[in-house]
Order: sequence, then C-alpha cells, then structure tokens
Amino acid sequence: MAGENFTIVLEFILLGFSDQPELQGLLFGIFLVIYLSILIGNGLIIVLTKVDPALQNPMYFFLGNFSFTEICYTSVTLPRMLINIWTKNRNISFVACAIQLGFLLILGTPECLILGIMAYDRYLAICKPLHYPLIMNHKLCVQLVAGSWSIGIPVQIAQTYQIFSLPFYGSNKLNHVFCDPRPLLRVACKDTFVNELSIYAGALLFLMIPFLLILWSYIKITSIILKLPSTTARYKAFSTCSSHVMVVGLFFGSMIITYLQPKSSDSAKNEKIFSLFYTILTPMFNPLIYTLRNKDVIAALKKLLLKCGGTKNI
Repeated sequence: MAGENFTIVLEFILLGFSDQPELQGLLFGIFLVIYLSILIGNGLIIVLTKVDPALQNPMYFFLGNFSFTEICYTSVTLPRMLINIWTKNRNISFVACAIQLGFLLILGTPECLILGIMAYDRYLAICKPLHYPLIMNHKLCVQLVAGSWSIGIPVQIAQTYQIFSLPFYGSNKLNHVFCDPRPLLRVACKDTFVNELSIYAGALLFLMIPFLLILWSYIKITSIILKLPSTTARYKAFSTCSSHVMVVGLFFGSMIITYLQPKSSDSAKNEKIFSLFYTILTPMFNPLIYTLRNKDVIAALKKLLLKCGGTKNI
C-alpha cells in the first residue's frame, strides 16, 4: 500500500451524453426549451393560484406550492446541464457536487410529500365533504406545506455528508447528468453497503410512504365515487383527481424505478434516462396537465389573459 500512488478526487466529470457529440447542439436546444417551459408554465400556475379568487382553496394552494418546488428542483440541475453542454466542460468541483446533491435531496422531499398531501386533500373533499372546510383550513394547509419542506432537511443533509465523507481516489467520472447518490457510490473507494442501505431507507421513508398514502386515498376515493348514483357526478368527481393522478404516475413511477431498481449492467444507463423523467419531464408536463385538464385553471388563465390584453389596450 505504501508503494501505491493515490490521487484524491477534487472534482468530478459528469459524462452525461458526451458519448454522442453529434447531438450536443440538439440536446442544448431541447433542454433550454424545456427549462424555459418549466419556468413559464409553473410560474404561471403560481401567479394564477395567487391572484384568481376562484383558485383560493386548499387544492390550488398545494398546487401553487408544488409548482414552486418544481421550479426550485429543476433549477438545481438543468442550468448546470446547459452550461456543461454549451462549454463542453463537464467538470464539477467536489464542493459544488456536494451542494448540488444536498439541494437535490432536500427539494425532492417536499415534492413527494406535497403530492401525498394533495391526494389526502382530494380524499377529504370527496369522502368527507361536510367536514372538509373545518379540517383543511388555511392554518393547517400552511403547516402541512411548512412541514413537508422542513421534515426532510436534517435527514438529507446527513445523507449528503455521509456520501461525501467516503474516500474518492482515482476514477472521478460519473456516468450521469448530475450529482446523484448511486453514481457517486460507484466511484467511492470503500464498501458502500451501509450507504446504499441509507439510500433505500430514505427512498422508503420519503418516497414510498407518500406513495402509499396516495394509493390509500385513491382507493377510498374510488370506492365512494362508484357509489354515486349519477354518471355526471361520478365523472365530475373523477375529473377533479385525474390531473393529480397523471402527475403522480409520471413522478413516482420514474423515481421508484430509479432508486429501488436492483443493480445490473444496465442500471447506470437506466438511472440516467429515468432521472430525466422526474427532474425534467414531470416539471414540464405538470402545468400542461393542470391547464389542459382543469376547467378552473383554464378559466383563470383566460381571465388573466383578457385582463392583460385590456391593460395593454389602455
């Protein structure tokens, strides 16, 4: 051991899609359009839920907060990806990588929890309509959102510290588009079994528990809706949940596959692809799904556009 040379890793190289140099210009254009769409679409939802009186209820309060989380979450990864592609410099310092991973984990927690809270909100609205205004008051809504933001911070900071306390020597190439736990553990020069268990435990705590809450909520909701005598009432009840179900399917489906899939020869490639679903595609589709499938949001958007048009004419 004394005769061997070791190089302490001071920076990592995010390989991303560098194995396809002919596509770099196209990828930059696609990711730039996606990022602008995320900022504009989710920003518009935040504005609508703040200014339109018809959207001043718990469901849209949670939607506005979810859209804000989506913007923050995406901004941790996409700008860096765009810079890497544009400059062709894929290096990221050890500290910058730790900061990116920390924010990614911290912001991922409220995303999962708010989606669970939104499902519980729909359960109360449909299954307990008489008690809904008393239970889901503004104070509780604020407490739930604040809790979803703060509850995971100590755990995720500890997990980030645990990963970056590992020794990194030699290889510093991460076969990923951003700093993520599993690619980092692959290049660590130590047995990472405990760290992997920690990742699975975190995924079960902040991913599977909200998912199970969502599943339980919609089982209850479905059982109540199917008992409604009117077809119109059943359709209306299902339509209030359909947008949320689609976003949940996209987000949780890709995250569960990414973090809970077993190791295999193709797992690194699969992680890189599926990570784009929950970090990029879900935030992009979220405003589209809620705008195109929600009559209240469409009406609020039309009012805002008419108001802006009238102000411009004046």
